[in-house]
Amino acid sequence: MQPNETRKRYAVWEITLKCNLACRHCGSRAGDKRDDELSTEEALDLVHQMKDLGVVEVTLIGGEAYLRKDWLEIAAEITRVGMMCTLQTGGLGVTDVMAGRMREAGIASVGVSLDGLEATHDWIRGKEGSFRWAFEAMACMRRAGLRVTANTQINRRSMRELPLLYEALREAGVKAWQIQTTVPMGNAADEVPMLLQPAEFVDVFPVLSLLATRAQRDGIAVTAGNNLGYFGPYERSLRGGDGAIFRGCTAGTDALGIEANGAIKGCPSLPSTPYTGGNVREKSLRDIVERAPELRFNDVADTAAGTDHLWGFCKGCEFASTCRGGCSWTSHVFFNRRGNTPYCHHRALVQAAEGKRERVHLKMASLVKRPFDYGTFGLREEDYDAPWPDGDPQRFTLDAVSWPAAWIEETPDLVQLLAQERDDTIACYRSRYGGRERAPQPGRVESAVAP
Repeated sequence: MQPNETRKRYAVWEITLKCNLACRHCGSRAGDKRDDELSTEEALDLVHQMKDLGVVEVTLIGGEAYLRKDWLEIAAEITRVGMMCTLQTGGLGVTDVMAGRMREAGIASVGVSLDGLEATHDWIRGKEGSFRWAFEAMACMRRAGLRVTANTQINRRSMRELPLLYEALREAGVKAWQIQTTVPMGNAADEVPMLLQPAEFVDVFPVLSLLATRAQRDGIAVTAGNNLGYFGPYERSLRGGDGAIFRGCTAGTDALGIEANGAIKGCPSLPSTPYTGGNVREKSLRDIVERAPELRFNDVADTAAGTDHLWGFCKGCEFASTCRGGCSWTSHVFFNRRGNTPYCHHRALVQAAEGKRERVHLKMASLVKRPFDYGTFGLREEDYDAPWPDGDPQRFTLDAVSWPAAWIEETPDLVQLLAQERDDTIACYRSRYGGRERAPQPGRVESAVAP
């Protein structure tokens, strides 16, 4: 293989797994620090290696990044060498003094995680009072002059409260809001009922579109995470408009993930074992990034136009050459291989147009409880109007959403309008896809491993 060409990269660096929360959706099962986390000297050396590689922005995460004693020294060095330093936090324990030190270290922006209203957020985050702390942290950071953003994972619990949460975030003065989908990795692999089902995305996206429209009016940038999409009627509005569309996984090309012990992946979310290309204690960062096969799977020149790994629905999709199977992380933690993500709006609409729906179900739970672990899921195709299974009370529908009173006063038939929008979209898809014979797609029905 030839080395990757030099690219500007965005790095997400888990500097410790120590955490003061116990989040039910935490993919890394954070709590205790790793036994072999990089020393201060090793961490500062890695900062310089990132600069030499062409990294332009480094986001510090955990666990909780500020529970590492030298976190401000690391942040200051990132800034000193000319890279942008940002931070993602749960906010528990942030004070005005700490926020001021963040500013002094050169941290440019801080994202605070919010996953629903108070009861839901505290339940998901595993700590009573964490919701109030998150908003106090945002206030502290605003007073310190930091740019404050928010990020939210959507699932069956948080999705019901998203409009009310949006209003709270707007009042808190956030400048940007990133949303992504909870997937079954780490602790979330033990919380299967919380996960959205693929068919529920036909109801999810009209709500997200409405939120994005209101946010634009309010001067808040809503961005869709890489595992939220794809290619439905709202794709461009959720990715910033002006022709913006999802163009495939960027792990190892524009993105870089670093674990606290120096392990290097192409994306911070990817499972460790199959996607770690090496450790900076053993090889240089440049050598790992440019030569490790685990970070090269998105090099189109090496993968037959980037679609040879696709299977199931994604293999026969008309957007395959652009989307390349959506988020590799999402597909892998469901099916133990990339190339066929069940979380796709276009896919859900095609299924609905054909009178079908898909439902994921756990086949085998993770046998070991460790960071970035996952189980194996199967995929069932059912009639669109078939009864849902007993024991599935959390099903998400438009009727389950709680709305701000002012929105309902403004548009009394809001839910009916969104339902009509959903139904009109499915009808539009039916006119295009409903009567078309599609070639059999191996792995589409009740399979997690078929090629």
